[in-house]
Amino acid sequence: MLVIRSLGDRVFEGDRSVVTIGAYDGLHRGHIAVISSVVERAQKVGQRSAVVTFDRHPASVVRPESAPLLITSLEQRIELLRDTGVDAVVVLEFDEAAASEEAEDFIRRVFVDGLAASEIIVGENFHFGRGRRGNVELLSTMGNEHDFVVTPLSLRTTETSEVISSTAIRAALRRGDLYGASNMLGRTVAISGRVVHGDERGRTIGFPTANVDVDERFILPADGVYAAWCHTEAGGRYSCAVNIGKRPTFYGNADRSLVECHLLDFSGDLYDQVLTVEFAARLRDEQRFDGLEALTTQLQTDVARAREIARL
Repeated sequence: MLVIRSLGDRVFEGDRSVVTIGAYDGLHRGHIAVISSVVERAQKVGQRSAVVTFDRHPASVVRPESAPLLITSLEQRIELLRDTGVDAVVVLEFDEAAASEEAEDFIRRVFVDGLAASEIIVGENFHFGRGRRGNVELLSTMGNEHDFVVTPLSLRTTETSEVISSTAIRAALRRGDLYGASNMLGRTVAISGRVVHGDERGRTIGFPTANVDVDERFILPADGVYAAWCHTEAGGRYSCAVNIGKRPTFYGNADRSLVECHLLDFSGDLYDQVLTVEFAARLRDEQRFDGLEALTTQLQTDVARAREIARL
């Protein structure tokens, strides 16, 4: 799979392409359905397939005060796209200049000059360009002029008829609904971050934790205790109990939720390593305990349940 980070010369010299475009945060089941259609159509007509995406979420530039927290990083999206069979991913820089570009100019620059698109496949509610003027209707009008067709696809829904979207996945994560989020994603929920030094309080009560520093731009599951698997940089995979929260027993109400992972049957130093946490189940809400004894008793229960649920 080609990863194109700057559109200069035509991407597929001499070849036309079938294309889709989007922020594709999370790369969920709905996204995969669109991209699969692109790949299948390109193979059927003997052309190349391409996904156009952006180096950051467009909302972070257009409306930064209300931009959504991210489900996946750009690099995570690229790695997930490798499994779709698409020929190329075009990563466009999205800045103030890009935000002010007229939709017609974007279509000519990217779809016509850069990718020689013969067909553009998008979700039926897709919008792009300055003022969100770009839509299926405008694409179709421009297609008549530049010899490409537009295929809008109906939005994919869950078994309960909920539309699958990045917004719906974020909502599920905020309420701690791992099953709902995973169902829409088509894979387990996971977060990553570097292990940093904490106050080492867990070690003093027999439950040492790796404190995972997740970038504030990314969404976390709701505060609570989870069974999970932790993946280390060295390739290790360990069952673990994870606490996400503000540790009210010790700190009352902290400003930011922390991610603390107690790896089962692990000994060693994880500081400064990137740890990936793959969630198996939500065990309970975060709560305040009246002293260390009550907390320790509950942690013993949490660890036993995590061992059973996330057994290797």
